[in-house]
Amino acid sequence: MKSASKFEKTAARCWNLLNEGKPFTPIFVIGTMTIFHFQGLLHGEWFSFLISLLFTLPLFILYFYYDFPLFLRNYLWIPVIGFLLLFEPPNLALWGLGIGLYFFFTVFFWGTFYYHLRIGTDWLNFTRFWKLVLKNSDSTSGNAQEQLPKFLLLLAVWDGMMTNLATGELLPTTQYFIFCGGVFALAFILHHFLFDWKPNQYDSFTTGEPAHEEAQNEKVMVIVIDGMRKERFYEANTPFLDGLMERGTEYLNMETVYPARTVVCFSSMFTGTYPKEHGMKSNMVWKLGIKVESIFDSLRKVGKKGKMLGIAHLVDSFGKDVETVTAVMHKDKADRNIINKAKKIMEEQDPDLFIVQLIGTDQIGHSRGVLYDEYIEKIEEADRLIQEYVEWLESEGKMENTTLMICADHGQADGIGGHGHLDEGERFVPFFMVGPGIKKGEKIQEKRSLVSMAPTIAYLLGAPYPSHSRGPVLNEALKESWKQHE
Repeated sequence: MKSASKFEKTAARCWNLLNEGKPFTPIFVIGTMTIFHFQGLLHGEWFSFLISLLFTLPLFILYFYYDFPLFLRNYLWIPVIGFLLLFEPPNLALWGLGIGLYFFFTVFFWGTFYYHLRIGTDWLNFTRFWKLVLKNSDSTSGNAQEQLPKFLLLLAVWDGMMTNLATGELLPTTQYFIFCGGVFALAFILHHFLFDWKPNQYDSFTTGEPAHEEAQNEKVMVIVIDGMRKERFYEANTPFLDGLMERGTEYLNMETVYPARTVVCFSSMFTGTYPKEHGMKSNMVWKLGIKVESIFDSLRKVGKKGKMLGIAHLVDSFGKDVETVTAVMHKDKADRNIINKAKKIMEEQDPDLFIVQLIGTDQIGHSRGVLYDEYIEKIEEADRLIQEYVEWLESEGKMENTTLMICADHGQADGIGGHGHLDEGERFVPFFMVGPGIKKGEKIQEKRSLVSMAPTIAYLLGAPYPSHSRGPVLNEALKESWKQHE
């Protein structure tokens, strides 16, 4: 199986400029204005184009800074209505162009052309994808209910300024800046008083010393089924994973982090801390590399080796600790190829910690939606492949003193398998552990966080906790003889 090439890694980062909602908005608005005023720009209208952009800049900054997640996006129509009441009517041809370009990009370019080339979806995928875009609630550009009021207001303000400049005047300056102040005040009030569903965070660092000088395990294996929504997992026919849960400990309220984006979640899972500390705040990574120690760094301190097998995005966080897989392969071959490569890495490198990311479920959720049969089928395929992989590990003698963790990094909401703002289906993820030191048949009801993964792995392998680890060791799952000294 091919690794992700340098071109694919670069292309993935470039794609995130259009995929992530925050950078998409200014790029899209600038592009739309350039297309609409192309003839005028050819005839020297650059001055009014750029000066009017400068006056619109405060609103660009506002919409980049604030998320307007979930129901808060409904309030984005208030500034649009306010603009219509206070200023000249917008150019409806410009608005029409913007709306047309937006749905062409999301439904046809992204939802059909892009997914056909990348994972082999049908050329008629747009017949379903348009419904997913309208329902989507995540932090990507595919969130129509967030993007539409944002870019319509920005286009109206920018074009209004430009039109007035052409006649020798601006929009009423005092009135406009009062309007901007009102929009800023609205955004602040909404996010300060109504944005109250972020997960609680651990304030202190991970405490406690290992119970023994020696490691509890020879190895820890982690399998992350990317984007597996918890209730859909329970609906699927997964006899092998169900059997593992019965032989181990399941956490019924394991919570992901905010924002629930893949790079963010993996960074938190394997550093033990939150985005404000490790520095990964979305899939759009402006500066490569986490800012704190990872579990891989901890293992190196005791002469052990960890390895992650995942998509190119994860290199942005963990660098050379990631063995990449290409994300450009047919949706029905992705997880099969990943499992084959996982076996090869275990044969050739035999790491003490090995983390495998299965991407098929997440891909189908994004391209076809989570509420359809294809999504369940991918979870069931993952069950069969994990069974094959674990049985192979057992036959190779690599599971004798090994703890196996199986989880999702985040769930997926309705729409285009959205995840980010913790809508329904995103927050709580499947998580269970099985191994010689793990209690059998336990169901832990207490709420726990994925940031506990790194310190728990460190504890099991006899390594120091990562420098900024805040999650507690998952002691509830450990047999008494294995428990951490408090």
